[in-house]
This record gives sequence, C-alpha cells and structure tokens, in this order.
Amino acid sequence: MYPRHGEVNKSYGRFYDRVVSPNCLSPVGLSRSTGVASSGSRSATQPGVVAGGGGGGGSSSSGLDLHHPSPSPAGLVPGVKIATTPGLKRRLTRQIDYTPAKYKDEDEYIGFATLPEQVHRKAVRKGFDFTLMVVGESGMGKSTLINSLFLSDLYKDKNSPSVNDLIERTVSIEKKQLEIEEKGVRLKLTIVDTPGFNDAVNAENSHQALIDYVDQQFRQYYDDESGLNRRNIVDNRVHCCLYFISPYGHGLRQIDVQTMRKLHNKVNIVPLIAKADILTKEELRTMKNRVMDEIEQHKIRIYEFPDCDSDEDDDFKQQDRELKASIPFAVVGCNTVVEAGGKKIRGRAYPWGIVEVDNPSHCDFVRLRQMLISTHMQDLKDVTSDVHYENYRAAHIRTQLGSATRERTKLKRDSGANQENVVETEKLLEEKDAEIQRMQAMLAKMQAQLQGQNPGQSQKQVNGLGKL
Repeated sequence: MYPRHGEVNKSYGRFYDRVVSPNCLSPVGLSRSTGVASSGSRSATQPGVVAGGGGGGGSSSSGLDLHHPSPSPAGLVPGVKIATTPGLKRRLTRQIDYTPAKYKDEDEYIGFATLPEQVHRKAVRKGFDFTLMVVGESGMGKSTLINSLFLSDLYKDKNSPSVNDLIERTVSIEKKQLEIEEKGVRLKLTIVDTPGFNDAVNAENSHQALIDYVDQQFRQYYDDESGLNRRNIVDNRVHCCLYFISPYGHGLRQIDVQTMRKLHNKVNIVPLIAKADILTKEELRTMKNRVMDEIEQHKIRIYEFPDCDSDEDDDFKQQDRELKASIPFAVVGCNTVVEAGGKKIRGRAYPWGIVEVDNPSHCDFVRLRQMLISTHMQDLKDVTSDVHYENYRAAHIRTQLGSATRERTKLKRDSGANQENVVETEKLLEEKDAEIQRMQAMLAKMQAQLQGQNPGQSQKQVNGLGKL
C-alpha cells in the first residue's frame, strides 16, 4: 500500500543523488514495474512474450520492462536509477522511495519531495530516445536478434545478398526507427545497421564508415548545442554498440580487434557471441574466456557495468553479478513459436531438442534484454553524454583552438614581413629625399656663382635646368 498524496516520510527514504534533466532520462529510471510478494521483498514483473522454462539468478521474465504507473497523486512505483556522485564510481540503484509519508506535524511538510514526480511527468510527456548500433558480418543473426529484443519486425523486406554482391560489397549505414509505446511510456528507438561489414574480400577499412557515422552524430549534436535552438535538440548519438563475434572462430579476429579499438573511445561496446546454439556448453565457456582474455590483452575498453549499491537486497546483487559474469553475452535470436511440453515458447527446434530463447539456462538473451532495456539503458545514455561526447567535444575544441592559434601566428608572421617591407621602403624614400636636397643645394650654389659672374643673367637657364 503506497502512502497517500501529501504525506511525507520523516526519514525521506532514498532520493535522487543528483537532478537529472528530462531529456536524459530513460523509461527505465522512472518506470520499473514491481510487485510486492511479501513484506520486505520485491519481485519484478515484465509483460511481454511467453517466458522460457528456465529461471536462475533472479532474472526477470521476458518482455519489455517499460512499465510505469499512471501519474496519480499516489506517487510513482519505485524504479531503477543510475546514481552518480562526483569523484566516485557510477552506482546502480534499484529502489527510490520518494513518495510522501505521514508527518506527525503537517507544518513540517515543505513539498519538495514531489520533485521526482514532476520530472517524471515531464519526461513521460516528452518521451525517450535510444540509439542502438549493431555491428557484425552478414549471417550472424543481427536482424533476428533486434526483432526478438523489441518484439518487432523491422527487417521484413530485407533481401539476402548473393555471393558476388558480398565480394564487392562496401560498408553502408542503414537507419531504422521504431516508436514503441507501453503503458503510456513512449520510446523512440533508432537501430543503426551496418550491412557489408567484413563481407568484402578486402575488409581492412570496414571500420571507417562506423567511425565516421559516430563522429558525424557527435558533430551534429555539438552544432545544435552551440546553436540558437537548444531547446529542441534531437539526440541521435549512438548510445550502445552491439558487436557480434563469430562463433566459428577461436576468439577475436584481427578485424574484430581493430574495429573495437577504433570504437571503444567513442561508443559503449557490448560484445555478443552470435548463434550460441551451435556451441556446446563447454565450447561456449571456453569461447567466453578466450574472448575476455583477448579483450584484456589488446586493452579494448568495453562497456563497464556500474557497481551495485551495498544496501541493495541479495537478489538484486546476485542478478547484478550474473549480468557481469555473462559478458560476452551468448545470444540466440528467434521469433518462431514452437510447442514444447504443452506450452508455446519462442525457440529453435533441432533433432536433439529445443533451444528456448527466453530460457537463461540455454542462452543469455534474457540477461541481454534485461541489461539493455530494464536496468542499464539510462546508464548507457549517461556514459555516452558524460564520457564519450565530452571527450569528442574537448578534442574538437582543442582542434579549433589550435587552428585559431596557427592562424594568428601566420597573421603575425605575415604582418611582420609587411612591416619590414614598409621600413625598407621608408628608408629608401628618406635616402631619395636626402639626395634631392643635396642636388638642390648644389644647383643653388651654381646659380649663385653664375649670378655673381653675370648679374644681368639671373633669370637665364643654368645648364638647361631653368630657374630654381
């Protein structure tokens, strides 16, 4: 039972560690649906697809966890929030109790405890944006996974290229936008696909198109931020990059290392092992360990999960540990519904059995969706804005200042050369003036001598020069 409107808990519970502007909030931070199982315990409920047969680790069931209560005076249901404190690591906080409780003395109630509710209402009216880039070669199941994550059909008209087309294919950027609304919360999702990546025979520069696109979005946001219409800025920056690693190799290939090293300072990289259903459990465990060892060996900085608050309950801490231990996520995407044990589930049927997409014991699909949508979407946006964009902005400003400094130096150098030319010209003019004065003095002396010899010829020309 939630407290009535106008009532404030004297202890104030937990509150925001910092004020977050509505344009940087995600549906997750203010709208996680929870159900009270018993006193002091909570269990997350997620509407959506049919859950798989496996549980484990406190993982929530399938579906988009974008629920929020109606903006009633009773306040908001506690949600998920990324709280940051200057000088400290990012913290992952699940519970926020800012609903007013009963005051013994009504005079003690000020009213600022409703600020989160005001932010929530404004943010819900505006809606939320999230941009997801998927990188991987053709045939890795990128389109299927995206459709499975967001219960959509973004690639129904997609045509598979022929072998000849793949040989000559170049990397291109394709954007698809999808607006999802769930219980009043609107999410504008942008999927940035990269068809042609590592498909051509010479794929040495496949990563350049990705880097150019990410930088282009940073530059566009920087220009909009520096312009006059700052109120209506559209955030198209890439908040997360799902990097698909081929299961057919023995870890990372050279193109994977090169691409991730070029991108890790610009975007949050979340590595995935594609088509995990072709690997046995032992092969999958070996593959994960090898990928993480090579990521550490090549000093690739992937997305770092924030630390969990120490006062969280044990179930949430266990869930957070399992998410971190699942990197790289072994995923299987499928939208086909099959029947198994009298239940309809999403999965792939093989002669040896059925792989359930929503079963955490079969693959990490549920954990990936939970991380990407339910718990860490806002943190992905925060890291993009506070770290990657700020790095780009600082580098861009330094470049501009360097160009301005070089231009001023050039102007000074040019003006110095011009000044030397002016001084030289003035010196020549002074020498000419002195020479003319000497000639005039000589002519005056000669004229005086002639006048002394011939007084009547004072007006006569002297050596053809005439009268001075």
